[in-house]
Amino acid sequence: MLELLNEGLRALGDVLGAHGPAVNAVKSMVPGDYSIHFFLQIAVILVTCRIVGWAGQKFLGQPQVVGEMIAGVLLGPSLLGLVFPDFQTALFPKETRNVLYVGAQFGVGLYMFLVGCTLQTDHFKSKAKSAAGVSAAGIVTPFILAAMITPFLLTVPGLFAPGISQSNATLFMGACIALTAFPMLARIINERGLANTSLGTLSLTAGAFDDAVSWCVLAIVLATFGAGPGVAVIAIGGGLTYALFMILFGKRLLAPLGRAVEARGEMSYTVMAITLTLFSLSAFLMDAIGIHAVFGGFLLGACMPRGLFVEELKKKVEPFAVVLLLPMFFTYSGLNTRMDMVNSVPLLLIALGILIVSILAKFGACWAAARLAGEDNRTALGIGALMNSRGLMELIIINIGLQKGVIGPTLFSMMVLMAIVTTVMATPLFELVYGRKARASGELEALDPKLAVAA
Repeated sequence: MLELLNEGLRALGDVLGAHGPAVNAVKSMVPGDYSIHFFLQIAVILVTCRIVGWAGQKFLGQPQVVGEMIAGVLLGPSLLGLVFPDFQTALFPKETRNVLYVGAQFGVGLYMFLVGCTLQTDHFKSKAKSAAGVSAAGIVTPFILAAMITPFLLTVPGLFAPGISQSNATLFMGACIALTAFPMLARIINERGLANTSLGTLSLTAGAFDDAVSWCVLAIVLATFGAGPGVAVIAIGGGLTYALFMILFGKRLLAPLGRAVEARGEMSYTVMAITLTLFSLSAFLMDAIGIHAVFGGFLLGACMPRGLFVEELKKKVEPFAVVLLLPMFFTYSGLNTRMDMVNSVPLLLIALGILIVSILAKFGACWAAARLAGEDNRTALGIGALMNSRGLMELIIINIGLQKGVIGPTLFSMMVLMAIVTTVMATPLFELVYGRKARASGELEALDPKLAVAA
């Protein structure tokens, strides 16, 4: 009986191990192993995101999405891997991360598709001057400041890859600083009741354009690192062509889907299948040309029929995307993040300097641009606060830079710190400079009690 019990315990302990044939004395994973890990990973991710999100709302006044971002980092090597390295490695082995990556991209792309569906284009048209000014300031200023600080950063060993040119280093830093947390910005705008306001639409549109430019600049940098100039040509040319096509013909081609839903009174499974197929193709196109799947989803969503079509789509798809899929995106990025690389006073001061420059480049520049465009000071400050958030889009772009040999692990960690700080400060700063007064005057609806606990 004791022998049977010991054998059972041994088998239980081997549940998360690889069960395939030996390859170089190490067992390989079989399909069943991926399934076992995937379901356990999802359970851990959901529980962690809910707990950290709740704590962020209750004690820090942060939206659920910010808690999810932090939860992703906590599940990676920065905390779980530091305290329980063996358990973290067993729970998230490298072999399973490709599966998690696909779910992560599907989740963030689908969510941005839903955000595009709720975009109020009439608000943007009425604020075109402000949007153009904010977007231009959010691009030009970061590249100017990047050109000022990059020569010094190149003198610090380990920040950039050996042999990188000053122009490439400057372009990469400019793209990182100019980036806005597009998916994060969308979640914050939705959770703060800004989805149907001109301020929310203006910020989303300017953020989308800034991110698109950053990805095009990244494509240019990568082209000089062995990928070839064709990468940049395809990314920029393909992205512009697809965007123009959707703007000129998208609404007209997609209108029959809206009429079908209106005629039936609900969205049929056939219309749902067609819609998700179109989303998948749009995300595939943007991913394939080197931009990012989120922009394919967002562009398609912006051209989708409004009215009952959007109501049905949000009711059927949004809970699944927000509760299950988006946390996978945050966790995958967190698994590639290490927070223990900035381990000396000089490096900490450099990280602080990058943070200050990044805040000036987005919050300061976008505020000034909005004021020059005629917005009142409170609205301009609110736009600056939202545009300053970097979030997980920043982690995506710096992960690419690290993998392609543009930057070193130390600069990567500094940029992670910048991304987290600017994202965490976005919501309380927005409420301080705009949200509270707007709610008190009735311009915005009162916050959901769950969001207003510490706001």
